Amino acid sequence: MAPPLPPSGRRTLLGRLSLPERNYVAEALRAETVGGIILLVAAVAALVWANTSGSSYESVSSFHFGPEALGLDLSVAHWAADGLLAVFFFVAGVELKRELVAGELRDPRAAALPVAAALCGMAVPALVYTLTAVLGGGALGGWAVPTATDIAFALAVLAVIGTSLPAALRAFLLTLAVVDDLFAILIIAVFFTESIDFLALGGAAVGLVVFYVLLRTGVRGWYVYVPLALAIWGLMYNSGVHATIAGVAMGLMLRCTRREGEEHSPGEHIEHLVRPLSAGVAVPLFALFSAGVALKGDALAGVFTRPETLGVVLGLIVGKTVGIFGGTWLVTRFTKAELNKDLAWADVFAVATLAGIGFTVSLLIGELAFAGDEDMINEVKAAVLTGSLIAAVLSGVLLKLRVRRYRALYEAEELDADESGVPDVYEQDDPEYHLRMAAIYERKAAEHRRRAEQAGAASSKPDSPA
Repeated sequence: MAPPLPPSGRRTLLGRLSLPERNYVAEALRAETVGGIILLVAAVAALVWANTSGSSYESVSSFHFGPEALGLDLSVAHWAADGLLAVFFFVAGVELKRELVAGELRDPRAAALPVAAALCGMAVPALVYTLTAVLGGGALGGWAVPTATDIAFALAVLAVIGTSLPAALRAFLLTLAVVDDLFAILIIAVFFTESIDFLALGGAAVGLVVFYVLLRTGVRGWYVYVPLALAIWGLMYNSGVHATIAGVAMGLMLRCTRREGEEHSPGEHIEHLVRPLSAGVAVPLFALFSAGVALKGDALAGVFTRPETLGVVLGLIVGKTVGIFGGTWLVTRFTKAELNKDLAWADVFAVATLAGIGFTVSLLIGELAFAGDEDMINEVKAAVLTGSLIAAVLSGVLLKLRVRRYRALYEAEELDADESGVPDVYEQDDPEYHLRMAAIYERKAAEHRRRAEQAGAASSKPDSPA
């Protein structure tokens, strides 16, 4: 539900969420935060493994297995990037579908903010990379690397620094990441497809049609959909289009609106089942076999001297921050919107800096952009890790400066004094809420009077003889 217009007639930017949306965001971010912690551990493990036993790391990553007759004899790293990440993008597809039909993107006015912020947050990093590469005489192929935001890693940073963001900022970050994922998917599909096998692509399209028809006719059973999904994925991979697109397409087909008598829509139910697999297994394993960069002295120094890697670092740190903050400001400048009075532009700037943590999708795009050049891929990965680390530190400092304000807002949003199961801020217009609160206050006042009388009676008793 879109927040109401204030008396001035201007729309509130980053205003209070509706109760169902607030509950959904809270549940989704809890799962993402746990996944982010696992992802962080996997990234650290990859770095330790690659820098202490690089030969074993390389041998495991390059080990091939799979049915060669089906064109699927892939390395472990390849399976992680093309196979496991399809699960991640499936969840992203479901999230996007839900946002479009029941979330913030359903209302065009409410959608203007995350869409504008995400577009500017991808265009400006690409521009920063391009300018850096042109001025330094570097390759332009990596322009898309710094355009992605990793919501799980960003939430892991929030969990580590112990900052409880207000619901509006958390929802903005989540919706921004969903829109960001959509455009990242489009970039992968359009710019990183070199040749197409139309027979395999047609087979994948037929599989998707069958998938859609089965969903709409109410067919149930994982034993039907899992084999079909694997077939669609295999055909998509062999078509030349990045295989993760199959995951997105299937996610978008799920119904994410609730019918009468349904507690959860089919899309929400399946997302609830698959998200732990994505956040707890698929993405961490991808990180384990993609983030293993040998951090030698010259490699780290090269991050700030080569135009391609410097462009990635500046794109994540400067481009993301300027793009998202600027996009948000433009929405207020050219629409009837004003920032939530409980927040400040410093809060938007801090969240924009946090969105500079580009990890999972940035690593994937780096591998696609410089395919065949292993040295450049490793250096770009080092740049992604460096830029994400700097963005994490900067955003952590900025968010810590406002931590007391955030904590006060968060506690006010979560307060449930009448123990009804619904936060008080959502009940203040309900007459029954005021009756319940009056009863609570009367009960507390009576208890206070009783204790005062007991204390007075005890103090008036004569001292007992020695």
